[in-house]
Amino acid sequence: MKTTLLITTYNWPEALEITLLSIQNQVLKPSEIIIADDGSGIETLNLIKLWQRKFEIPIIHSWQEDIGFRLATSRNKAIAKSTGDYLIMIDGDLVLHQNFIEDHVKHCKKNQFVIGPRVLLNENYTYELLSNKDISFSVPSHGILANKKNLINNNFLSNFFSYQTKSDKQVRGCNMACFKEDLIAVNGFNEDFIGWGREDTELVNRLLNLNVSRKNIKFNCNTLHIFHKENNKTMLSLNDDILEKTKKNKLIRCENGLDKYL
Repeated sequence: MKTTLLITTYNWPEALEITLLSIQNQVLKPSEIIIADDGSGIETLNLIKLWQRKFEIPIIHSWQEDIGFRLATSRNKAIAKSTGDYLIMIDGDLVLHQNFIEDHVKHCKKNQFVIGPRVLLNENYTYELLSNKDISFSVPSHGILANKKNLINNNFLSNFFSYQTKSDKQVRGCNMACFKEDLIAVNGFNEDFIGWGREDTELVNRLLNLNVSRKNIKFNCNTLHIFHKENNKTMLSLNDDILEKTKKNKLIRCENGLDKYL
C-alpha cells in the first residue's frame, strides 16, 4: 500500500522543520510527502527546497496564493496531487513519534478513517524545542499543557483502548488518516469554509454519512502539538451554519470540493 503524508503549513518554517526532522526519524517512511501550503513566503519555500534535495522520498510543494485562510482549498489541491492509496493528514506544527507512520499503517482498514492523539505543549517548552530542534518524546511534565498520557506509545494499550465511534466530537484534522477513494467519494474538503473552524468536523460528518466508520486511536500514532496562539474565529458562526446544513440534510458530497482539481 502506498502512503501519502499530507502536511498543512502557513508561514511557520521553524515549526515545519521540526515536523520534517521527525519524519526523517520514522521507523517506516511514507511513500511521498505533500506540503499543502496556504500561501507562505520565501522562507518556507527555501526550507522545502532544502529538504527536497536531502530527503530520500519525494516532497511535493503544493502552494496557493495568500488571500486569507483557505485550509480546505489547500488540502484539496494537495489531495489531488497525491498518488498514495492512504492519506495521513497532519499539521506542520507537530512532532511525530518515530512509530507514527507505522502505527497509522497498522490501524488502517477499508471503510474506516482514524483520528490520532496529541500532547499539547506549553509556550515555554515550545520555545526550547524550536531553539534546540528537539524531536524527542521525553517531554518533562513542566513542558506539557494537556494530555500527558498521550506520550505513551504501546501496542497492547492501543489495541485495548482504541475504539469505534459514530460521534463527530473532538475531531482533530491535525492527525487524521483516510483512504483516498473515500475522500474522493465525499468530494474532499468543503471549500465554502472561509476562515478557521469546522471544516474537519464537516468532512467527518460526510464520511460518517457515507458509512465510513470512525476509529479513535489511543497510545499509537502519537504527536506533540507545538504551542501557538489561537486562530482568528471571526468566521466561526458562518462556518457553524455550513456544518449544521450538512448534519441536518445528512449530506455525503459537498458541491464546492475536490473534484475541480482531479
